[in-house]
Amino acid sequence: LFTFLNDKEKMTDNGMMSRAKVLTIDNMNPTVKKVEYAVRGPIVQRAVELERELSEGMKKPFAEVIKANIGDAHAMGQQPITFFRQVLALCSYPELLSDSTFPEDAKSRACRILQSCGGFSMGSYSASQGIDSVRQDVAQYIQRRDGGVPCDPDNIYLTTGASDGIVTMLKLLVCGEGTSRAGVMISIPQYPLYSAALAELGAVQINYYLNEEACWSLDIPELQRAVNEARRYCNPRALCIINPGNPTGQVQSRQCIEDVIRFAAKERLFLMADEVYQDNVYADGCQFHSFKKVLFEMGPEYSETVELASFHSTSKCYMGECGFRGGYMEIINMDDDVKAQLTKLVSVRLCPPVPGQALMDLVVNPPQPGEPSYNNFIKERTATLSALAEKAKLTEQVLNTVEGISCNPVQGAMYSFPRITIPEKAVQEAAEKGQAPDMFYCMKMLEETGICLVPGSGFGQKDGTYHFRMTILPPKDKLQILLNNVKEFHQRFTLQYS
Repeated sequence: LFTFLNDKEKMTDNGMMSRAKVLTIDNMNPTVKKVEYAVRGPIVQRAVELERELSEGMKKPFAEVIKANIGDAHAMGQQPITFFRQVLALCSYPELLSDSTFPEDAKSRACRILQSCGGFSMGSYSASQGIDSVRQDVAQYIQRRDGGVPCDPDNIYLTTGASDGIVTMLKLLVCGEGTSRAGVMISIPQYPLYSAALAELGAVQINYYLNEEACWSLDIPELQRAVNEARRYCNPRALCIINPGNPTGQVQSRQCIEDVIRFAAKERLFLMADEVYQDNVYADGCQFHSFKKVLFEMGPEYSETVELASFHSTSKCYMGECGFRGGYMEIINMDDDVKAQLTKLVSVRLCPPVPGQALMDLVVNPPQPGEPSYNNFIKERTATLSALAEKAKLTEQVLNTVEGISCNPVQGAMYSFPRITIPEKAVQEAAEKGQAPDMFYCMKMLEETGICLVPGSGFGQKDGTYHFRMTILPPKDKLQILLNNVKEFHQRFTLQYS
């Protein structure tokens, strides 16, 4: 009977004929199959399985799985800012506006947001570019942050987290075929959103390497090398910078930013500045400088010509409100016709989540001196950032006591990216299993300790070097235990494979 079935039919176990699937792994969009996202990759999937096994009573050499793989602050125990949650509660359930337990500044802020929503409801659609009053508040925030550099609300696009804005800009930039195909320069190590988006869009990824020996600094000669080589096989169109850095935690100096802007102007590259960690600066002598501020301080030669998109989010800094998916992007010097196309493109998705827009409004327009919520807001904000600074220092100090682990100072952001030495015997065993050496290392650590880290190979690294990324987000007592367990595991691992 089977000889009479064509390739679109098959016999099921109960003797019935069924048609083959229309969509298969062989005929699906090939660019999707190239997408990889290490932060939620195989090691994280195994961590979820281990959690389930523990809940079912299976015995493990650890009591819990500690997910230090992703910058999800609240999942790691960071508490939300009270004022933000009060206003969001009032916006979600306006009947609470008559409740005397809520401070008056939270009520007035909620009313202002709701008055900008259709039907006085956060459940209504907003304008595709975002709620007008929120975009105005974002513009005022940027102008204050940048020392008075003007900001036009019409250049602000509210987004579903920063990721949405980044992918949207990449969509605008990608064009051409063959050697004229658009190339985008990204740092190595990089945040996997960039490589994943470029793979999905069929763009060319142009790697430039950060200098690990100089605290992951960005070197202009390396940018020049990368762009010169890339011009042989693609058309470099954009340069992406993450500052403060993810996964490497470096904070770029003002001079470095100036040099990058000059480089982008000389090479005619569109600049994309990922600045979602702008409040997360811990190291002495380091300071966040926005690309826009530096651009305008360099004068009209650059401020009127260099095209720039910068991004911010509610997910990081002291807020850590990842689940609300709030963010914005600001565009500078974009061609008017392209801007019209951008507005059209964002209209297709209707609008970003309105609760995320409301939260973004609170981030850029928090309680002011003299308002009832101000003192508590400052207390909570300061406590969160101070704790992160302590944990950044602790992480660097403990990891650097381990022979075979070298960790640069965590100047900012929420991660350390230490280099690890992996014995040749372990490298060979990893190859036999078809795994990258640092994936083998991290998977073995997960199985033995319950600690979930992300191997450096998921972010990119120089050949012959191995790393892992871990967040500094767990509470200090749990982070200390985590670091001690990493230390003990590395010592056992090295001994086992020596």
